[in-house]
Amino acid sequence: MYILFISIVTTMVMAVSCQSTTPPEQNDPKNTDTTEQTLPADLQPLTLSVPVTEDWVYSSKPAITIHAENPNNVAVMAAAKMRIVTDMKEAVTTVTDSVEIPAKGKKDIVMTTTDPLEPGLYRATCSVNGKGARSSFIFAVDPFKIVSAPDKQSDYDTFWQTAKDQLAAINMNANLIELTGKSSSTRKVYLVELNSVPDGLTGEPVVIRGYYCEPQDGEKHPVIMHFFGYDTQNTKAKVDCPSGGSSQYAEFYLSHRGQYINNRPESSRVADGLGDLTNPYGDWFSYNFGNKDSYYYRGAYMDCVQAVRFMATRPTSNMTKLFAEGSSQGGALTYAAAALSDYPFSAIAANVAFLGDFAEALKIGGLAVETARNCKGSMTEQEMIAFFSYFDTKNLATRISCPVLASSGLQDNVCPPRTNIVPFNNLQTPQSKKEYIFGPEMGHDYPAGWSAKMWKLFRENM
Repeated sequence: MYILFISIVTTMVMAVSCQSTTPPEQNDPKNTDTTEQTLPADLQPLTLSVPVTEDWVYSSKPAITIHAENPNNVAVMAAAKMRIVTDMKEAVTTVTDSVEIPAKGKKDIVMTTTDPLEPGLYRATCSVNGKGARSSFIFAVDPFKIVSAPDKQSDYDTFWQTAKDQLAAINMNANLIELTGKSSSTRKVYLVELNSVPDGLTGEPVVIRGYYCEPQDGEKHPVIMHFFGYDTQNTKAKVDCPSGGSSQYAEFYLSHRGQYINNRPESSRVADGLGDLTNPYGDWFSYNFGNKDSYYYRGAYMDCVQAVRFMATRPTSNMTKLFAEGSSQGGALTYAAAALSDYPFSAIAANVAFLGDFAEALKIGGLAVETARNCKGSMTEQEMIAFFSYFDTKNLATRISCPVLASSGLQDNVCPPRTNIVPFNNLQTPQSKKEYIFGPEMGHDYPAGWSAKMWKLFRENM
């Protein structure tokens, strides 16, 4: 079964500027501790580690464990220090403790704060006797109490209704090309071409493409939409195509404008007779940045709506059982589809989603933030935040009430955890119908068990 057709690492390597730039520095404070080594010269240093406890997600007060092992034949005093800053690099506190580690023994030093910390994301750096115990790492405190209120502009709803009306006036003109080498007796596979909105309020429709899998038993089936992570723009990279396989679901793997199928030469696709295709957008995130009516993600979000509308035209689609999944950029598109679609979704799964809580992300940093700053031109920071509020997943989330599975890698510097937690907190979904997975040591990736949990959620709502 073709399950997750999404690029994770591609967001990490995307082109990130309107002009040539070097990669941004990591968002870490310096990891070295300048405290002088307090051990006598004839003693070996302690062996140190900071194991994950409670997935590094705490209620009120953290309890970070420093594990110390003493290789010496005499007891050694361990002077432990933990420096804490916010994920926005604001100093919070420094915690210290001194304990004796017995000869040839070991001990766990639990570091906690005197007072509770506010709900949020924090960065800790731990050391003992001036020696680093663990490089700077993120932990969370009461993450589901983090509040970042929607910042929709007054014309937000009108803006998206105008886009949907524009889409509705366009002839979809669906063109299906069967990929016989991928089809089976139980499920046919097609490359589909669809017209979508222009890159602006006027102009010619943009052609988008995707792979569509249609069961052949004549029955109606649950519909699953798959959305992609940010493309690498490596035109030699093959675009994966699903096979006939299971006939349980009708599925659509969308290549929204300019990405994947839409920018590959024929040699990098399953043979479909369409010839070479090219990307006219350059780096997608920066395309028409600052102009909400022609910005790349206005069109990309409408591509998702159009793909759902296409599925509604197919005789084997049961649109009362509609699901979506995606990771990174695909996670943002998953939110967009659920928020803007004409059809209510039964459940969605958004892993390490892109494009969330833009105003706060500007303070944290990351690749998209560097792109935004390079592309803003004469825009002030507030003007930039107002512009991006139309596309921010934290605002889209307020239009979603179906069951949701979401996730964060706490060590993710591409889509920092705050940018995923805030949209999740803004969902209208009842608390009992949404679930969040933390990957405590994970960067921009899939958490353990993601696929199994996603399919469990979908099946429970079919």
